[in-house]
Amino acid sequence: MATGYLDILRARHALRLLTGTLVGRLPNATAAIALVLFVRAEGGTYSLAGALAAVYGVANAVGQPVLGRLVDLYGQPRVQLPAAVLAALAMTLFAFSGTSPLPLAYAAVAAAGLFTPPLEGGLRALWPSVLGREEQVHTAYAMDAIAQEVMFTAGPLLVTLCVTLWDERAALLVLNLVGVLGALSVVLSPPSRAWRSAPREAHWLGALRSRGLLVLLAAFLFVGIALGSITVASVSYADGHGGDAVYGWLMAGVGLGALAGGTVYGARAWGGAPERRLRVLVALLAVCYLPLMLTPGPVAMVLLSVVAGVFLAPCIACAFIIVDRHAPSGTVTEAFSWLVTTFTVGASVGTGLAGPVVQAGGTLWGFALPGAAGAVSLLVLLATGGVLAAPARGGIVAASSENDPNRAAEPRFSSGDRA
Repeated sequence: MATGYLDILRARHALRLLTGTLVGRLPNATAAIALVLFVRAEGGTYSLAGALAAVYGVANAVGQPVLGRLVDLYGQPRVQLPAAVLAALAMTLFAFSGTSPLPLAYAAVAAAGLFTPPLEGGLRALWPSVLGREEQVHTAYAMDAIAQEVMFTAGPLLVTLCVTLWDERAALLVLNLVGVLGALSVVLSPPSRAWRSAPREAHWLGALRSRGLLVLLAAFLFVGIALGSITVASVSYADGHGGDAVYGWLMAGVGLGALAGGTVYGARAWGGAPERRLRVLVALLAVCYLPLMLTPGPVAMVLLSVVAGVFLAPCIACAFIIVDRHAPSGTVTEAFSWLVTTFTVGASVGTGLAGPVVQAGGTLWGFALPGAAGAVSLLVLLATGGVLAAPARGGIVAASSENDPNRAAEPRFSSGDRA
């Protein structure tokens, strides 16, 4: 199983790009908890902390596809590094100005979210030029999804470590400085400097003119809703079964399940069209959410949370392949950024929906929401199968021309029936 992953990491520049991207995304992955801890240390309320975190999330959702389009137009270094610096400067301003005056705090946090560089989409656009072989790219997408789970699990621990060693302000400053260094490592790499987007048709909708991409985004909005609702339902469950420690274990269980599922999924080559496979994976994801409604004791509940996470990373990895198949020429970074934005918005909507559901019906109905959202996602995919079955474009771009700094087309593959 490990051979495929090791082959990717041995590829020239691969480890640097993966590590740099993960490090560069730390400010984004830790923003919510870092903001809450800092606001509380400043004497602010949880309501204020939540509002600032929400502003950051909304601004980030807006900024990702916009910056992704700029990357497609002007290249990675000219967009990613300035954006990372601006985001860090905005968060530094917030760290030193604090929560007063409030308008400045909101503006600084919004700017930090808005200018967060689209490193995720950038890395996925680079994988074909770094690896060259289609099956390796698909394994890299799975490894990317696994690394995401590791980062979102380890990120809060890093915030806690920084707070323990220094304080809440230092946590904000250190993590954003480290994020800039990660972005710098990526944009100074030869693949990032040489990458050029394919020629694109001028269109105000950009990547969104692809009907297949719109279908995928609609489906993943509900996958995000499912994941966001689990967090709230888990808080409600933990309140009656041991408190914060149990909540932490439940979230770790979901992450562990996604890690295990993604590792197994990416270790083999899959036959058939990825669009068909995604429908199966989403169906399994929805089914695995249902046992959470049993709400047994803490130990069994943690095990059920592991099961609930098993098909999350495979769904995400498969979606990456479909994005690449359906993104119009010259919009690959923007298209990947739209997936990130949609998933983030869905998680926020799920969090907002689960609160009233838990309040009205209790923990059991809170855990019913993820299964229902997963089922809706599956219905979207089933109802639009004909749209997804027709990729926007095909053709294999020769690896030898992908890094031509004069006019290199972005590398893409015609997946055919092999994904």
